[in-house]
Amino acid sequence: MRTLFRASRVHTFSMPRMGEWVLVDDRHVQRVGAGDPPEADRIVELPGATIVPGMIDAHVHLTGTGVHHRAPGLGEARSAAELLERVRAVVAEHEGPVVVHGYDESAWRDPAVPTLADLDAAFDRPVAIVRVDGHASLANTAALHGAGVLERSGVERDDGGALTGRLTEEANAALQRWFAMHLAEGDVEELQLAAASLAVSHGITTVHEMSMVHERGIRDLEVLLRHRSRLPLDVVTYVATTDLPQVIDLGLPRVGGDLPVDGSIGARTAFLSEPYRDGPGVGVRYFEDDALAEFFHDAHLAGLQVGVHAIGDAAIELVVATWERVYQALDSRGRRHFRARRHRIEHFEMATGPMLERAAALGLGISVQPTFDAEWGSGGGLYEQRLGPERAAGMNPFRDLIARGLEVGAGSDTPITTVDPLVGIVALETHHDPAQRLSREEAFRLYTMGSARLAGQEDKKGSLEPGKHADLAAYDLDPLEADSLAGVRPILTVSLGREVYSA
Repeated sequence: MRTLFRASRVHTFSMPRMGEWVLVDDRHVQRVGAGDPPEADRIVELPGATIVPGMIDAHVHLTGTGVHHRAPGLGEARSAAELLERVRAVVAEHEGPVVVHGYDESAWRDPAVPTLADLDAAFDRPVAIVRVDGHASLANTAALHGAGVLERSGVERDDGGALTGRLTEEANAALQRWFAMHLAEGDVEELQLAAASLAVSHGITTVHEMSMVHERGIRDLEVLLRHRSRLPLDVVTYVATTDLPQVIDLGLPRVGGDLPVDGSIGARTAFLSEPYRDGPGVGVRYFEDDALAEFFHDAHLAGLQVGVHAIGDAAIELVVATWERVYQALDSRGRRHFRARRHRIEHFEMATGPMLERAAALGLGISVQPTFDAEWGSGGGLYEQRLGPERAAGMNPFRDLIARGLEVGAGSDTPITTVDPLVGIVALETHHDPAQRLSREEAFRLYTMGSARLAGQEDKKGSLEPGKHADLAAYDLDPLEADSLAGVRPILTVSLGREVYSA
C-alpha cells in the first residue's frame, strides 16, 4: 500500500531540504519531492499544512505519565492546604491505595509541605504524593507501614526523632514500588496506552522509555514489552538496572537509561561538589567508584549501550571519570567501537566546561530536558533557591554542548514536565542565558535527528528520506517559522506509516 501525503511544505531535515509531498510505502518513506506527485494507492490531502519529521522524545516514563495524568492539577497547587484539597478529590475517585504525582513546593510562597499529621487527618487509607521530580514523596502512616519502608535510608525525621512523612533515597523508591504492585496488569497497560496516546497527539512518533524497575518492579517492563507493538508509537527501551543477565535475557541492547547515580536538585539529593544553599549536605551518590566502573566495563564488553542519570556536578564528574577509566583500558580499535556506542548521560545539568570537553572526547551522548530550564532556570526559581545565583546561571549549557561536538538529543522526562516537544523547543529558544539559546531549526533537530542518534537510529529515524521509517507530523502552520508555538498541536501524526492521531 503506497500512501501519498500532500501538503504545502515538507521539511525533511535532509536533502532536498524542502518538498511538497511524502510518498510512503507501507512503513517506510519511499520518496519526498515537489511538483507533480507520483501515483499512489491512497492520497491524504493536507492543503496549507506543513509536514515535519516525527518528534522523538529521548526520555519518558510511560506508566508514570499515565499516573500523573490521573491528577494533572497537582502541579498547580500553591500551598500545602491546596495540595491536600486536590489530592482528596483524586482519592475520592479511586479505591484502595492511591499514589499521585506532581507537586512542586518551590513554586509556593510558603514551601512547607503537608506534615504526617496533615496526611493522616486527610486520608484513612494508604496515600502517597510524589514530588514532581520523582525523587521525594509524602506518605501517610498507613502507607509508611504498608510499604514497610521505615528501616530504609531516606526516611525523614524531625529534630525530635518523629516521622515527618517525607521520603527520599531507598525509602522513596520502595514506597513507589509498593504502590505499583497494587496496579493490575490491565491498569498498567491502560496507563501506558494513555501516555502513548498523549504523546502522538503532540507529534511524537518514538519515545525512549526509561524503565524504572527499582520503583515499579520488573512487571511494569514485562507488560510494556508484551503490548508495545500495539501502541501508537515506536518504543525504544532502556532498563534502569545493573542486572546485565536480566537485560540480555530480555533481548534488549540497552541498559541503565535513567539509572540514578544521584538524585534531583529539587529533593536536594543531586550529588554536588559544594553544599546546597538552602539545606545541609551535598546530596547523595548511589554508586561507589569501583562498583560503577565494574558496571560500565561489563556492560560495554557485553555489547550494550549504557545510560545513567547524573545531575549534580559531582555526579557528572564521577560518571565521566569512570568512563575514562574504561576507555583508557581499551586499544585503538576498542576505543573506536566505544565511541560508536554513544553511551549516554541523562540530564547532565551541572556540567562545567572541562566536563564537556572530556565527555566529547569519549563520544558520550547527552540527553537533555529543555523544559527543566523553562520551569526552574529563571531568576528566583528552583535552581537559584537550591544552588545560589552563580551555580544556577551555568545550568543546562545547551549551546555549549553542541559547540563542543557532543551528541545531543532532547526529551521531556514526562511526567516531570509536559510531553509536548514544542514547549521544549520554545525552552531551547528562550534559555535563561541568552548565550545558550538555540535557533528554531536547531531546536527541532535536537528533537528529531539528535534523539535518533542517541539511540543509534539515525539510519531509521530523525529525517524524511528514502528508506527511513514513515514517521511524520503535519501542522496547519509552519512550526519552524510561526511567531508563536503556544498551543500549537499537529493535525495529523503518522508513526511507522500508521495514522495514529488526527485532529
